[in-house]
Amino acid sequence: MVRLLGKLFIFILCLSLSSNCQKREKKETENWIQLFNGKDLTGWAVKINGDPLHENIHNTFRVEDSILKVSYDGYDDFGTSFGHMFYEKPFSNYILRLQYRFKGEQAKGGSPWATKNSGIMIHSQSPESMELNQAFPVSLEVQLLGGLEEGVERPTGNLCTPGMHVTMNGKLITEHCISSTSPTFYGDEWIDVEVEVHNDSLITHRINGKDVISYSKPVFGGEYNTTFKEGEAVKSGYISLQSESHPIEFKNIELLELKP
Repeated sequence: MVRLLGKLFIFILCLSLSSNCQKREKKETENWIQLFNGKDLTGWAVKINGDPLHENIHNTFRVEDSILKVSYDGYDDFGTSFGHMFYEKPFSNYILRLQYRFKGEQAKGGSPWATKNSGIMIHSQSPESMELNQAFPVSLEVQLLGGLEEGVERPTGNLCTPGMHVTMNGKLITEHCISSTSPTFYGDEWIDVEVEVHNDSLITHRINGKDVISYSKPVFGGEYNTTFKEGEAVKSGYISLQSESHPIEFKNIELLELKP
């Protein structure tokens, strides 16, 4: 009996080691693209409402200590200077992951709803196609929120849809923002975000490794859509990071392209 248990233990150990090795080999062969080099804004284009493309006014988007920071120390008043920093090429099937945290106080003149509020835009129109005075690109927003009052829920990883509609549970959703099931984060801790995108068939947001919202079949539509054909399917687009008046920091921004 002892000998049999010993053989069984060895067998289970071998299986475990084999599984771990397979996972390690898979991770090592995955070709993650580093979208942010930790040094400068190479590969990214800035578009801020009211200013031409590539005008990074007041050094809003900057790199310090290998961290991409969205800062407002050069602003006298934020007003409607909503901005976005776009990666240089569009994607269709991928996993995007990064870490973010809110840091510091909101800029003077920022709207109350924009306190601890920012986002990651996906399936977005190109920065070149945006109008001079366009606050938000037509896109899907992975909305990032922070808790404002202890005990009052304010989930993150939500979905907002400037200029688009999506389908959830077989129903067309035309609401502008839909809350996720994530917990609320009240401090300035780093939070892991992952977005898995399969063309227009399925998109899932994850917070700290857990699925918090899923949807499919994005189409152009709604009040923010001033450019594209209503009802047309959106199967790819640009990725951008948002400037919405509250300081936020990003790091470890990387992407894994998936097979269609």
